[in-house]
Amino acid sequence: MKSLVDEGVTTIFGHPSGMIFSDAASDHPFKYILCRHEQVAAHAAEGYYKATGRTGTVMVASGPGATNCVTAITDALVDSMAIVVLSGQVPVGVMGGDVAQEADVVGTTRACTKYNFLVLRAEDIPRIIKEAYYIARSGRPGPVLVDLPRDVILKHAAFKGDPKSVAIRGYHPQLAGHPGQIKKAAELIAQAKRPVIFGGGGIIHADASEEFRELVDITQIPTTLSLMGLGTLPTDHPLWLGMLGMHGIYWANMCMIHCDVMIAIGSRFDDRVTGRFSEFGQQCQIIHVNVDPTSIQKNVKVDVPIVGDVKCVLRELNKALQKVDRSWASDLEGWYAQIEAWKKQDSRRYEQRGATIKPQYAIDMILRLTEEYDPIISTGVGQHQMWTAQLYRGHHPRRWLTSGGLGTMGFGLPAALGAQAGIPDRLVLNIDGDCSFQVTMQDLCTLVHYRLPVKTFVINNKGLGMLRQWQRQYPSSPHADLAHQPDFVKLAEACGVGGIRIERPEEVKAGIEKAINTPGPVVVDIVVEREEMCLPVMPTGVGTVDVVQVGETARDTSFPGWR
Repeated sequence: MKSLVDEGVTTIFGHPSGMIFSDAASDHPFKYILCRHEQVAAHAAEGYYKATGRTGTVMVASGPGATNCVTAITDALVDSMAIVVLSGQVPVGVMGGDVAQEADVVGTTRACTKYNFLVLRAEDIPRIIKEAYYIARSGRPGPVLVDLPRDVILKHAAFKGDPKSVAIRGYHPQLAGHPGQIKKAAELIAQAKRPVIFGGGGIIHADASEEFRELVDITQIPTTLSLMGLGTLPTDHPLWLGMLGMHGIYWANMCMIHCDVMIAIGSRFDDRVTGRFSEFGQQCQIIHVNVDPTSIQKNVKVDVPIVGDVKCVLRELNKALQKVDRSWASDLEGWYAQIEAWKKQDSRRYEQRGATIKPQYAIDMILRLTEEYDPIISTGVGQHQMWTAQLYRGHHPRRWLTSGGLGTMGFGLPAALGAQAGIPDRLVLNIDGDCSFQVTMQDLCTLVHYRLPVKTFVINNKGLGMLRQWQRQYPSSPHADLAHQPDFVKLAEACGVGGIRIERPEEVKAGIEKAINTPGPVVVDIVVEREEMCLPVMPTGVGTVDVVQVGETARDTSFPGWR
């Protein structure tokens, strides 16, 4: 506990057992939040980290308590979330004997953690805790697990203080970018006629949003962001193109297809952005900045790789750009004009008419009516997630929480819980789907217990909307309709949470305002159009150009490959 205090830990999410005691935390200056499920605790730590920038901490039981965290730990690894999981373990002397609540947690989590530890001596705890938090938040952030056998944490050892520094053999994250590569990148940018800047979640992890905005303002280059990078550039910035990728904005994807220089900052070129790897970026030269050298050249060949901390590299790149000939800005007028022409084909458009609520209308109204509060917005996974990302109205980093790489259903409520625990005075919204919400909805009780006033909006289309949409291309897909689901209003009330149902378009505005003005947590069940499709879309395994075909057909679903 003393080591955690020295690491700056103030909040712990978890679930206790006989192998690890939460009452120890109550004797120290921690806010201990007992979640109803260990996966929720780990997702909450992710939300806490993303919203606050401070490493999330989880404390869970041995055996099933630790294995229940595996999904969330994997989610944290893929999306580079700095969390530390402290798991209880059976005594060292009986490990390997298949005793009650024993699991090989270190072996199980080896593939889904950045690093993990098994503590065998009480006197090693201060060093290991110091190393665990250092590894979690340095370089490319990620989850670290510390397995604590019961007999080890009950032993007595003299506390001699935490190590003043960390030295781990073989682990030396590179922070400064190569000066020659940075100079080469600046010269290439200055020569570009159709450049685009592509930002990813690494900018937010590096707290480099200010330097990134400076890059955009210096170069006057149109800028797009990945799903995980939303919030890095204000959505009202004149050079903001919107999100790119599988369900990205039409003209953002067009810029990626037709640019001559692509400046990729803190991104990893996953398939949801690139489509078919072999076809992506063939028409342009690519500059790629990433602190993780294994993310460079992994999926896409780049021309100017720069390994280093995004914040450090951007500072030097911005200085270099100030020194080169800046006359390129006047040569971009034709590029701007082309982008404006593409913007006339907006495949996000929808018409709210009739007695049924369009999901886009409901989400758009939520974002519009809460924009003045500068809220933190969390989402589950599915169509609602993509519509929210397309319509997102944000002005600062660390206001957008979602599961990107793993796409974990059930992420929304726990992440919102963690964010609210970390920033109690800010409005926190969970925009969820009816199926995604049901994965972790039991922790509505946790919101009540700890007085966390998260507002949850369930975009209820009575089924797995994204799967239902994909069934039109793949008729053999699993069934996407749910024959039965709970009454979300009664469920909320049973947990002590306010419940509201909205079923008609004219009720949307008043219902949202009522939820925002109601003290404490609220669940709003918004019943929406069942068959609405989330467009544009790039079918899996095709090239980015196929997004264009969908964008041009807008509401029409008769394009090649779809039924």
